[in-house]
Formats: sequence, C-alpha cells, structure tokens
Amino acid sequence: KARIADMDMNHTDMSLCFPTFPRFCGQTFTEAKDRELGLACVKAYNDWMIEEWCGESGGHLIPLCIVPLWDADLAAAEVRRNAERGVHAVTFSEIPPHLGLPSIHSGFWDPFLAACEDTETTINMHIGSSSRMPATSGDAPVAVAASLSFNNSMASLSDWLFSGKLVQFPNLTLAYSEGQIGWLPYILERADKVWEDNRAWGGVSDKVSEPPSTYYYRQIYGCFFDDEYGLENIEKCGVNNICFETDYPHSDSTWPHSKDTAIKLMGNLPDDIVYKLIRGNAIEMLGLDFDRA
Repeated sequence: KARIADMDMNHTDMSLCFPTFPRFCGQTFTEAKDRELGLACVKAYNDWMIEEWCGESGGHLIPLCIVPLWDADLAAAEVRRNAERGVHAVTFSEIPPHLGLPSIHSGFWDPFLAACEDTETTINMHIGSSSRMPATSGDAPVAVAASLSFNNSMASLSDWLFSGKLVQFPNLTLAYSEGQIGWLPYILERADKVWEDNRAWGGVSDKVSEPPSTYYYRQIYGCFFDDEYGLENIEKCGVNNICFETDYPHSDSTWPHSKDTAIKLMGNLPDDIVYKLIRGNAIEMLGLDFDRA
C-alpha cells in the first residue's frame, strides 16, 4: 500500500517489480545446497508475488516470477505454472555464466526458452542479475562501476543477437531493465557490421541468417529512466522497442519527479511516440490485456 501511494505521488499507474531478498533473478535460492528447499522457496516467492504483492494491489503491480535456475526443465514448468495464473513476465540473468550456469549458447536453456515463447512470457534482465557489475579495478571508486553499469546489458544483448536463439525462437521476447538506451544504436551498428563482414570466421553464419539488428527490432525491449542521448536517437533505438521506467526506489530513481523528467526528455516528441514510450510499449511487451484512460 505504501508503494502504491508513492506511485500515485509519482503519476505511475503500474509497476513491474524485481526481487530484492532473492536478488534480481532469484539467485539466492539457486545457491541453496538443498535443491528441494530451493525449489520450495522459488514457488513460495512466486505465490506471494502473485497472490499478495500483486493480488492485493488493485492491478497497480504486475507480477514478475523467478525460476529455479539450476534446472531448465523445472524452470520451464514454473513458467507454465505461473502463466496459467496470468503471469507473463519472468526474470533471468543477463550473463548466466557469471553465476556458474551454462551460457545461452549451450542449448541448456532451450526448454525454458520454449516455455517462455509458448506462454508469451517476456524474459526480463536487470543489470546486476549476474551478481557481478562492470569494474576496472578493486580500488576504483564506486562511481566508475555506476557509470559502466549498462555494460552488462550491452554484453548480454551481443550474446543474444549472435546466439541463434532469436532465430530458433522467433516469438520470444526479451527486455533489459535499468540499462539505459544510449548505447543501443552503436552496438546494433557494430553487430551488423561484424555479421556482414565476418560471420563466416565469426562462427555465426549457420545460425544467424539476418543482420543481428533485425532480431533486436523484432523481439527486444530496452528501458530508460534518464537518458537524453538515447531520446535524441530514439528512431535508431526503436520507437516500438523502448519503455520508460522510474527505477524506484534505487538511488538513480527519478521519483518523485518522473513526470517532470519525462516531459524534459520527451516534450519535443510527437504524442504518439510519447505514448509508446511511457505506456504503449510496456503494454505490448508484457501482454497486458487492458489500458486505462
């Protein structure tokens, strides 16, 4: 109730909330030595998220489930269990190998990806969901890591674009949270250039049949909360691929001035594009079956 009151103060109608205690993709429960206990905790968290946290919010909070990351078949089953209850968002690690898990190139995750595609469940990846943030040295000030925080999202996007998984699962949807968007035009340009000139020796000629940016514009969303450069290049970032977020309650949050920030950043854009960025794209991304006036 307190969170919804803060959302109302900030002109925020609906919010998708990442885990805190289990960490951004539930890696706390994955680290449990007792797998049976870990699975019970995953299911208990999802039951609480759906039935209490979101169920008692009057529709203002959108459920985001976690999965048992140590077993792709169990993860798929949990996605399907929650989809039957109307949940179409799951959180996942942006770089699984940092957690000691197989990469997306390995094929290990295919049952999970198939379940997400079948149930129209969006895979959401928050920066830090690999339990590692970019850094240059142990004695670098925290400000360095904070400035480089988008780096995990950029690395992860490169992984997915060249993985072939977006070809194998053409209706799968991915989303990057808190990564900002100003870096997107360059990495898409660079990936396309690598594909065009070097896909044979680059090891992707047999699994990535079109320029990598094709799959980004078709299947991937980026999110921003304060990114002037990204908005200046919104056409290349993709007017249908970007969502506005508030990052509440982190220190980067624009709360309680998110509306003012949105006006500052998007005030010069056409109304139809503004609508997509602050509302329409999120509705499409999360498969919400209604819109409020």
